[in-house]
Amino acid sequence: MKNVFGPVPSRRLGRSLGIDVVPFKTCSYDCIYCQLGRTTCKTVERHEWLRWEPLLEELNRSLDTRPDYITFSGSGEPTLHAGLSELIDRVKSVTSIPIAVLTNGSLLWRADVRRDLQHADLVIPSLDAGDDLRFRCINRPHESLAFEQVVEGLVAFREAFSGHYWLEVLAVSPWTSGREQMESIAGWAGKIRPDRVQLNTVTRPPSDRCAARVPREQLIRLAELFEPRAEVIDDYAQPSRDEQAGYGAERILDTLYRRPCTIEDVIAAHALHRSAVIKYLDALLCDGLVERVTTGSDIYYKAARPPGTRRSGPAAREDVS
Repeated sequence: MKNVFGPVPSRRLGRSLGIDVVPFKTCSYDCIYCQLGRTTCKTVERHEWLRWEPLLEELNRSLDTRPDYITFSGSGEPTLHAGLSELIDRVKSVTSIPIAVLTNGSLLWRADVRRDLQHADLVIPSLDAGDDLRFRCINRPHESLAFEQVVEGLVAFREAFSGHYWLEVLAVSPWTSGREQMESIAGWAGKIRPDRVQLNTVTRPPSDRCAARVPREQLIRLAELFEPRAEVIDDYAQPSRDEQAGYGAERILDTLYRRPCTIEDVIAAHALHRSAVIKYLDALLCDGLVERVTTGSDIYYKAARPPGTRRSGPAAREDVS
């Protein structure tokens, strides 16, 4: 699996060119809403999981896609990479495209992690609960992590970071869909003082079926509990399409390893016509590499198995014409 992927359509960042810096599902959390399934390596130990030289080679080949952001995110928690500061600096040495880091925020209590993120242009941590009980139910954190420790890290990073700092709050029914539950989160957000609070909910097939979407009308009401009012971002902003081709079934599959997508998501991410996307997805379905999942009225496509376990077949070997 490649370490640079996309650009993918992002509800917050437009066309986001992703950089994956840890192995698949290596994370400090095992969130019930995660679109990638259960965490297989739950850890708080930082390692240098990859070398920057081949990553920069991949990145240079993808810069002509004209992303709005280069985003450290992907299939695990990026702050678990011990060389994150060097990677950010190396990326900045080859492009002026702004760098974002999407993190669960669980390690911001560590001074070394806060230092590593100083050169990013935008950092977006998450806060999904307002107390320890819901923190453990929703995020299922590593046993060494405590709720107040995590929140204190979010506050400490605000005091040290001069870049853009947005806080994502993901509302999960029934745990945080009520007024009292969200008021608690809003209280913590007031202490963290991010530049923005973005209120989101479950939109893609979650790892645990008990994690349900909060209706948009309810999100709008819950957003009023934050000061200033939170932004509701449960719907995708569709980025403009470039009429460029060259992305085949392999490239689409690489995207689906990171996130389930609708046909419209794939069209936006890879600038392909609908007919071409349908052909690619049909080939991947026939080869058993992709499966359909229905969430509400939406049909998503997701990788049928984790990366590194691909079965050989027509779609895995060549593009579909």
